[in-house]
Amino acid sequence: MADYRRPIRFGYFLIPYADPSRPLHLAELADELGLDYIGVQDHPYQSRFHDTWTLLTAIAMRTRRISVFPDVISLPLRPPAMLAKAAASLDLLSGGRFELGLGAGAFWDPIAAMGGPRRTPGESVRALEEAIQVIRLMWSGERSIRFRGEFYQLAGVHPGPVPAHSIGIWLGVIRPRALALTGRLADGWVPSFSYVPPSQLPAMQARIDDAARSAGREPAAIQRLYNVGGVIGGGDPASPLSGAPERWAESLAWFALEHGMDTFVFAEGDNAEDQLRRFALEVVPRTRELVEQARRASAPR
Repeated sequence: MADYRRPIRFGYFLIPYADPSRPLHLAELADELGLDYIGVQDHPYQSRFHDTWTLLTAIAMRTRRISVFPDVISLPLRPPAMLAKAAASLDLLSGGRFELGLGAGAFWDPIAAMGGPRRTPGESVRALEEAIQVIRLMWSGERSIRFRGEFYQLAGVHPGPVPAHSIGIWLGVIRPRALALTGRLADGWVPSFSYVPPSQLPAMQARIDDAARSAGREPAAIQRLYNVGGVIGGGDPASPLSGAPERWAESLAWFALEHGMDTFVFAEGDNAEDQLRRFALEVVPRTRELVEQARRASAPR
């Protein structure tokens, strides 16, 4: 697996606990510390969580520079035409600081309990592909659009507004067909270390890249985000995401240089504020330094 040599970026994976101040405080801190993204998971059937979209809007209005994205949105509970409308509105209101992380669905029992559909793996991928098409049509700026699919239909809707910038659609998927869909149609891929350890990255990246090339796309055009969780200054010694900040930086640089990942979204845990500061002030600059050094050393002369 090669380094795609994309810019290295960093974010914070914010858990949407239904607390009136904690999520916004951490989001403001992430913004002040200079991180690039805040990602918020979407599990609306969790009684202890805020609604992700509402929280993302509040975060965008309380921050100045950092971009926000759902990490990732539960498509079965969010109609894609409405997703596109909400995404464009939030992108405009935030000055172009929104990206769309999109998931095919998981945890089908609670989804069904909330009134959503229960889909098979094959149906989930087909619905996800249709959703991407619908969302991009809704952002097209055309006067009237129609779409007739297996799961979604548009019947002459007048789309708009157009987003402030070209919003990326990043897929949080791990199954083979969905990975191929990422290569063909998506702007990014968002796996998590807890579900996709480094040993599994090469095969998954290869599937994305093969599909991208078959569709006439450059694999390097696809952003590769990695949700990473662990303890800075502690944790399991056997995990690459543990120990001193230097060890963290070496691990993240390895994920970038050897496995093609380019964006690292740090998951909060205990001592969230302290861990966030250590990530932004100690891990991030050293990771950038290691990647830049390696890239300079390997650049053609």
